[in-house]
Amino acid sequence: MEDSRIIEDFKLMIKDAWRLQTFLAESVNAINKLHDLGRAVTIFGSARSDPRSRDYRSARQIAGLFAANNYAVVSGGGGGIMEAANRGATEKKGKSVGLNIILPNEQAPNKYSNIKLDFKYFFIRKVFLVRYSDAFIIMPGGFGTLDELFEVLTLIQTGRGKTCPVVLVGTEFWSGLVEWIRTVMLKHKKISPQDMGCIQILDKAEDIFRFIHDCQSLKN
Repeated sequence: MEDSRIIEDFKLMIKDAWRLQTFLAESVNAINKLHDLGRAVTIFGSARSDPRSRDYRSARQIAGLFAANNYAVVSGGGGGIMEAANRGATEKKGKSVGLNIILPNEQAPNKYSNIKLDFKYFFIRKVFLVRYSDAFIIMPGGFGTLDELFEVLTLIQTGRGKTCPVVLVGTEFWSGLVEWIRTVMLKHKKISPQDMGCIQILDKAEDIFRFIHDCQSLKN
């Protein structure tokens, strides 16, 4: 019985060691491809947004505007808002980065990214969705989008990520959440007033670009 347990523990250790090699390989590959992006924005949002939807059209327009002004556009590389972001950037002949996650019977990479990476592990992918970007644009989405939003806010709050603008696109969609954060989380002192400083709700592509570009200009 003891020998059997030791053998199983050894097998697990070997499996974990190989997994660590995969972590490293994915990270090195991403660093090699992304380290010289220049100015960049990451666009998050629902994979379920239809190409005929207002959100898809809006993300495509926003991405195109940033690409036309020499920003790389980064997305999760899949469908919906991710596709719209990559599509808008490619149409303006900009850097269109798609960081796709490999899932069984799930997400397929969109055809519009001109810098493509595939990831097996969500957490490695999330590192590089954030690592090289100077601003974050959050379109309407579900649990995954909320996870990405609060990941970014936590990194900024804790100083693990650089302070940068976070734009929530869509007053109707996001105002309830932001109001709850202010009236509940802030009221109960679970966050500080300055934690809300980087968040802005905007609707129009031109306003979003101007806000982020002005924030970047102040840093330079």
